[in-house]
Amino acid sequence: MTTPRDTLPHVVILGGGFGGLYAARSLRKAPVRVTLVDRQNHHLFQPLLYQVATATLSPGEIASPIRGLLGREATVLLAEVTGVDVAGKRVLLADGELSYDYLVVATGATHSYFGHDEWAKHALGLKTIDDALEIRRKVLLAFEMAEREPDPARRRELLTFVIIGAGPTGVEMAGALAEISRHTLAKDFHNIDPSQARILLLEGLPRVLPVYPEALSEKARGSLEKLGVEVRTNTRVTHIDETGVFIGEERIAARTTLWAAGVAASPVARSMGAELDRAGRVKVAPELTLPGRQDVFVIGDLAHFVQDGNPIPGVAPAAMQQGKHAANNIRRHLAGQPMAPFHYWDRGTYAVIGRGKAVGVAFQRIESSGFSAWMAWLGIHILFLIGFRSKLAVLLDWAYSFLAFKRSARLITGPLPELVRPTRGGEGPVTGPRDAGSPAREAATG
Repeated sequence: MTTPRDTLPHVVILGGGFGGLYAARSLRKAPVRVTLVDRQNHHLFQPLLYQVATATLSPGEIASPIRGLLGREATVLLAEVTGVDVAGKRVLLADGELSYDYLVVATGATHSYFGHDEWAKHALGLKTIDDALEIRRKVLLAFEMAEREPDPARRRELLTFVIIGAGPTGVEMAGALAEISRHTLAKDFHNIDPSQARILLLEGLPRVLPVYPEALSEKARGSLEKLGVEVRTNTRVTHIDETGVFIGEERIAARTTLWAAGVAASPVARSMGAELDRAGRVKVAPELTLPGRQDVFVIGDLAHFVQDGNPIPGVAPAAMQQGKHAANNIRRHLAGQPMAPFHYWDRGTYAVIGRGKAVGVAFQRIESSGFSAWMAWLGIHILFLIGFRSKLAVLLDWAYSFLAFKRSARLITGPLPELVRPTRGGEGPVTGPRDAGSPAREAATG
């Protein structure tokens, strides 16, 4: 039976990230019916994902169920989007299709290995909760396996961590791993000294945080090096396998390699027949629409939007503002008014380097570093966390970590590798075969 609601224009939103969620919330009182589609049932506060990966926060503190956030304001569908039929005004799903009157595409980005997709199984990226939990598991297991490894060379490999890419994610990850080894785990083991772990941050460009002002990049590098991170710039990785990273002919033996070097737009972009940039993002019109269409909006990491001669950054505040703007333009179009061009208001960007240290730029011109920048970063992230419980829980965990040098989420989940299973006769280091095909070696290489 048809209801009055069924006759309203149908707005379909693809993606429950910042852009999609803010678009849905901004349409709550509009004369439309909203359907939000995502392959996960939760909204993820991605800027803090690295803190799950480094055992400061638990997943539930940075993620909330989408249904709970939107209530009855929107229909939420758990589904995999495979493409968009723009001419037919249909969203193609893995198990069906969905028609729309207006479409907001906010499917985000994924990892880019610059044509070396085979590296993905050896260099973990960080985009989802599953990624974060696997990185946490791999990092913590490295220390556990090193504790029971009798071979000094193999032990050094286990305690070597390589992060590829020195943008904000790579810098934050490197600083957090340094603090884990130098402080959090420093007194937890008997056979190893975690503070001797080797942490390398590799960047192909001349400096870390290359999109930040040069002075802040230098301060960030100095802070990382004080934490014990080995920073290498102008360094191109040529090969990655399960036992290490190659830089030309140089091999760095490491059992944990993390990827923070590049992202590529969601493959949904290619199905829309629009012009794409080199990263696969859609070159949108000033109103955030697909050029030539007034019924399809592309926002967030999937959108290539140029302002003042440069593409705006793929950060959470930009996606939030774009989500709201797309919703407002839908309202304007329904009211017979011309759509308004989008303008991004850059409130500031920050990168955390370690405990109480950060660098950042506010309002595109105010530079800060050290504790003041860290406090600004803290306030911004608490402000944008979704839900009161999340804000309170995260604030308490941060306070605990800051005051006690402890991390409250140091849990290893998943099956236990053979190398760290207790032996029948005691608790000493595991001995036995170490050939390339042994289960112990396979466990050590992840």
